[in-house]
Amino acid sequence: MSQADLTALAAELEQYLGDPHDGGSRMSFHRVLDLDENQEYPFGLVSQLRRWGAHEYSLPGEHGGRAGNVETGFNLMRLVARRDATTATAMVITNLSFMPLWIAGTEEQKSAAVAAMKRGGGLSWGLSEREHGSDLVANEMTAVKVEGGWELTGEKWLIGNATVADTMVVYARTGKRNGPAAYSIFLVDKWTLAAETVEELPVEKLHGLRALDLSGLRLERAFVPDGALLGAEGQGLEIALKATQVARSVIGSLPMSAVDTGLRLTLDFTEGRILFGTAVSDVPYSRRQLTEVFADLMIADAMSLGAVRCLQAAPEQVSVWSSAVKYLVPTLLERTMAQLNTVLGARFFLRDHPHYGPYQKMLRDLLVANIADGNTVVNLRNLGQQLGGLLTTALDASPEVRAAAAERAGVLFSMDRELPRYEPWRQELFSRGADDALLAAPDGIRRLRELAEAADGTERERLERAAEVAEELLDRTAALADRAAALKEELGRAYAQSAELFELSKEYCLLHAVSACVLTFVHSAGVSEAPLPSGALLLLMLERLRRHIHPVEQITDPSVVDEVMAVLRRLHREDRLFSHWQFPLAKRAGDLAAARR
Repeated sequence: MSQADLTALAAELEQYLGDPHDGGSRMSFHRVLDLDENQEYPFGLVSQLRRWGAHEYSLPGEHGGRAGNVETGFNLMRLVARRDATTATAMVITNLSFMPLWIAGTEEQKSAAVAAMKRGGGLSWGLSEREHGSDLVANEMTAVKVEGGWELTGEKWLIGNATVADTMVVYARTGKRNGPAAYSIFLVDKWTLAAETVEELPVEKLHGLRALDLSGLRLERAFVPDGALLGAEGQGLEIALKATQVARSVIGSLPMSAVDTGLRLTLDFTEGRILFGTAVSDVPYSRRQLTEVFADLMIADAMSLGAVRCLQAAPEQVSVWSSAVKYLVPTLLERTMAQLNTVLGARFFLRDHPHYGPYQKMLRDLLVANIADGNTVVNLRNLGQQLGGLLTTALDASPEVRAAAAERAGVLFSMDRELPRYEPWRQELFSRGADDALLAAPDGIRRLRELAEAADGTERERLERAAEVAEELLDRTAALADRAAALKEELGRAYAQSAELFELSKEYCLLHAVSACVLTFVHSAGVSEAPLPSGALLLLMLERLRRHIHPVEQITDPSVVDEVMAVLRRLHREDRLFSHWQFPLAKRAGDLAAARR
C-alpha cells in the first residue's frame, strides 16, 4: 500500500471512530474508561472495528483478507490503541493467533480461518503455560496420536482471548522425547470438543488492560481430527518462534500509542495553563521534558518503521530486528512516560477527571508490551546468542555486502517504497550475522552529510552535528566487539548466560536505534510533509540515545529545543499523529475547557 493510500485509510478509520473526547463518538474515552473500570470485555468496540474491517488488513489478501503490507495493520492498530489499548490488544491477539496458520497452514485451513474471522470469529494463541512461561521446550501439554486424529491433554494459561474466542491455536508436545522437534501446533475449535474434555479457566484481574480476557484453557483427552494439525508433526517450535517474531515486531504499537495520547493530553494542559504569566509549555524545564518525550517517541517510531518493514523486506534478519525493537521500545517509553508524569503533575493520578482520566489508563496499559510475547530477558538473550556474528559482520563486511545492505535500507526505512509480498514462512530464526541497519549506517551518515551540504543556516548546522553524533555512537561498535570477545574468553561456557552479555546486548540495541534514526531521516526526508524532516528533532533523538551512555551530558542547546517544540506544537495543533507518518486524526469536537480544570 502506498504512503498516500495508507494515509487516506488511516484518515478514514479516524473519521469513523471520531474524537475520543466526544462522549457520543464510536470509541470515546468515556466508554473506554467505563469498560476498564468495570472490567468488562469490549465486545461492542471490537464488533465496530470488525464491521469496518480493521482486522482484515492483517489477513492475507489471497485468502479473503486485505493485507498487502504488515505496516498497514500495524498503523491502523496504533489509531485504535491511542483510544484504548485493551481493544487494540484484543484485535491484535486474534490477528497474531492467525500467524501460525499463515506460516504453515494449508490453503484450505487459511481460507476457512479467514472466512470465520470475517464473520466475527476470534482466535487465541495457546502458547504459554503456568509452570514454564517462555521456556517453550519445557511445555507439558501433550497431543497423543489416536485413530483419525489427536487427543490433547494439559493447560494453557495467561492466554489472551482464551475465553471469548471460539478457536485456539495450541502448541503441544507430540514427541516422546522432549526437545526442539517434539512439538506440534493444532487448530482447536472449542465447540467441536466433548463437553467433559474442555474447561475455560477464570479470567485474571489485571493491573492494566483491565477489560481484557486474559485467561486459559484446560484440556483432558480432547479429540481433534488429523486436519487440525498445522504444518508437519514436530515443526511446532519453528512455527511458534516465527509467529513470535511477528508479535515482537508489532507490539510496540501499544506503548507508542499510549505515549502519543499521554503527550497529547499533557500538551492540552501545558499549552493552556498559565503560571506566573507564562504558559507551562514555555517554561524552559517543562519545554525540554515535552520535547524529550517527543524525541523518544520518534526514536520508537523509526525503529518500528524498519522492524515492521523488515518482515517483508529482509525476513532472514527478523530475529535481530524484532528482538531489538521489542526490548528497546517498551523500556524506552516506560521511562519517557514517567517524564510526562512530572509535567502533568497531580492530574495524571486522577481516574475520573473528565479530560485526564485516560492518562492513568495509558500509564498502566503500556506496561504489557514489556512482558507479552517474550520479555526483556528473552529478547536480550536472543540478541546475545547472535552478538558475536553481528559485530564481526558490522566491522568486517565487504563493500559489496554494505552496498547491498544500503540498497535494502532504502526499502526498510522509506515510507513510500513498495514492499515485496509478505511470505512469513521465509523468516529465519537466526540472522547469520546480518543486520542491515548497522551495515547501512555508514551510507546513511554519508547521505545525511549530503543533505547538510544542501541545507542552509541552522538546519545545515543541525544536520552536520547529527552526523557527528551518529558517527561517534556507531564508532562504539569496535569497542563493543572487543569487550564481547574478552568476556567470552574470560567466562568460557558461562558467557552465554552472563549478566554482562545482557548489558552488551542492550548497547547493541542502542547502536541499532541510532542507525534506524539516521536511515529513517535520509530515506524518508523526500516524502515527509512539513514540519518534518527536522534536523533539530534528529539531533535531539540522537542525544536521547547518547544519554543512555552519557546520562548527564547534553549536546543540544535551548535553540534546538525551541525548534523541536515548534514541530511538536504544529502536529498537536493540526491534530496529526506524533509520528513520521503524521496521519491526520479526528478533529476535536469541542473546546478544551475541561483540560484547564
